[in-house]
Amino acid sequence: MRDPVSASQALDLQAQALDAARFRMLADHVPAWIALYGAADHRCLFANRGYAEAFGLTQQSIIGKHFSEIVGAQAYEEVRGPVEELVRELKPVVYERLLAHPSGEEAYLEIHLIPQFDEHGVLLGSWVLVYDITRHRVAERRLRESEARLDKFMQATVEGILFHRDGVMTDVNVPLCELTGWPRHELIGKHVMAFVAEDEVPKVREVMRLGQELRYETVILHRDGSRIPVELIMRTLERDQERLRMAVVRDIRDRLANEARIQHLAHHDGLTGLLNRTAFMDRMALLMRRAERRGEMLALLFIDLDNFKRVNDSLGHLEGDQVLTTVSERLLGALRGSDLVGRFGGDEFVVLLSDLESRDDIRVVLEALLSVVEVPVKADGRALSVTPSIGVAVFPDHGRKAEELIQHADTAMYRAKARGRATYQFFEPALAETAYADLVLEAELAQGLTRNEFELFFQPQVEAATGQLSGAEALLRWRHPQRGLLSPDSFIFVAERHRLMLALGEWVLREAATTARRWREQGLTRGLGAMRIAVNLSRMQFNLDGFGDIVRRVLAEAGAPGQWLELELTERMLIEDVEHAPTTLAALRAQGLTVSVDDFGTGYTSLAHLTELPLDKLKIDQSFVARLPDDVGAQAITRAIVQMAVGLGLTVTAEGVRTAAQWQLLASWGCQQFQGELVGAPMSAADFEAWVKAR
Repeated sequence: MRDPVSASQALDLQAQALDAARFRMLADHVPAWIALYGAADHRCLFANRGYAEAFGLTQQSIIGKHFSEIVGAQAYEEVRGPVEELVRELKPVVYERLLAHPSGEEAYLEIHLIPQFDEHGVLLGSWVLVYDITRHRVAERRLRESEARLDKFMQATVEGILFHRDGVMTDVNVPLCELTGWPRHELIGKHVMAFVAEDEVPKVREVMRLGQELRYETVILHRDGSRIPVELIMRTLERDQERLRMAVVRDIRDRLANEARIQHLAHHDGLTGLLNRTAFMDRMALLMRRAERRGEMLALLFIDLDNFKRVNDSLGHLEGDQVLTTVSERLLGALRGSDLVGRFGGDEFVVLLSDLESRDDIRVVLEALLSVVEVPVKADGRALSVTPSIGVAVFPDHGRKAEELIQHADTAMYRAKARGRATYQFFEPALAETAYADLVLEAELAQGLTRNEFELFFQPQVEAATGQLSGAEALLRWRHPQRGLLSPDSFIFVAERHRLMLALGEWVLREAATTARRWREQGLTRGLGAMRIAVNLSRMQFNLDGFGDIVRRVLAEAGAPGQWLELELTERMLIEDVEHAPTTLAALRAQGLTVSVDDFGTGYTSLAHLTELPLDKLKIDQSFVARLPDDVGAQAITRAIVQMAVGLGLTVTAEGVRTAAQWQLLASWGCQQFQGELVGAPMSAADFEAWVKAR
């Protein structure tokens, strides 16, 4: 029979074993490292799996080892303080320790030392509970770093930043104080709505109610009461473990001003502030529709400044801009507020007059505009006279569409220029026919250049003393497919108006240089000395920037030196560009070219001007020669021109010599060269070559 006491003990042992197994299973699965050390010898009595494996041991091999053997001598020295505190105070101790892994990673450990007593209160050992709090400490560190960065950003950014709780400001940065004019201590604690413009309060209040993260524009108030347009960027975030609303306050006054300026520039000329072409045409269309409904008259004025290019070339574009600004101010001052004024570019202005009763009303305005624009303009310390040429088209007589009126006014303006400038011209139907003919001729001129329809005729020039050939003037002709051989009078005006003269003039220069080279290669000019071909220059060519470089290039391409050519300019060309003409002429003569003044006596150049210009030759206009020898007045003028020019060292050529009497008289005065029917009429290149060989 079994001993009942032994059976009871067995049951107790069995229960204890079961409790121990349950404890170990629990200890192995809690998120902590657990160990029990003896109080007397500091040797391990128990360790869960996590604790043992943390030090590279097993739950069996760790038992009996001294604490220093398990954690290492250095770590043992570091934790002796808390252990001794537990022994001394007999109370639980909590401390943190930073553990560096061999991999370089760091772990934050929170360690609890818990004393274990017997039933008499005697210390038997201490439990060690280790919690890995790395994730919490890293999160806290990142939060602190984030808040530190936010603080630095608040102070470093140029934009205003504020935090508020339920609308009450808890923090602001310096830029916000500078933007609003309020010191920091007067902003903190105030409600944000106190600084919002009254008309913007409903919008801001709704944004606050919804608590959205968004970007929107509103208006806040400066301390002085002025309105400041701002952009608010709203965010919700935690700061110092508190949920707050943050607003980035961006001053948008400059941006709005720039947008307004861009909007203004989209409709106005950047220099004068007048309406640009697009805006003018839009408003003009509206006024035309209104005038059509009411049966009213409108007048479109197309204004172009005469010889404005000369102002730019002589004084520079800055002074030219000043002239344009002054003219625009004068236009505005002479017109009513209801009249439209625009600038289409360059020196072209347009005006639309309304509220007119008759054409007499238009003429009154035209006379006023001519008078105010003609007043000298101060530029570069001098007074410049700038005159306008004005073309007028009347609605509805001259067109019912804006584009049509513009075209007709432009056509009338060119007719005003042709009449002598500084005047006005009303559009007439006949002008449209002329404009259309010019348009057709312009297209035919361009085609003629590509189809080689142009050629040079040559009129000989001879020495007065010997009759020997000294040169030839190249005269442009156009073999038109339908109209036959045309002289320049039939097409030069259109070519100059549409800038085809530049291409045409360069062709003439190249063809003359090529012909001069061919004649020398053929021996045609043998024994004739420095025989030159004279080429007439257009005003547009001579005023072109870099004209000397163009001539140099053409000569190089043709393989001809400058000594083989002579360039003829009119008096008007010299006087229109009197400041730059000497420089241009000197550059041409430096290339070996001879420079002569053509048709002298018909323009504005005084003989005194000849002393200021680097010239080689002067050609007396044939209108004086034709009246010789019988006209006493022509004799006096021509003789004075010849003798003065010879005295200045210039070669003098007489054009249009038709009789022997004219020859003898001019030669007796000192004229050195003759050109005209008595010598030879203009001839084609082939006929000229035959004429030279026959001589």
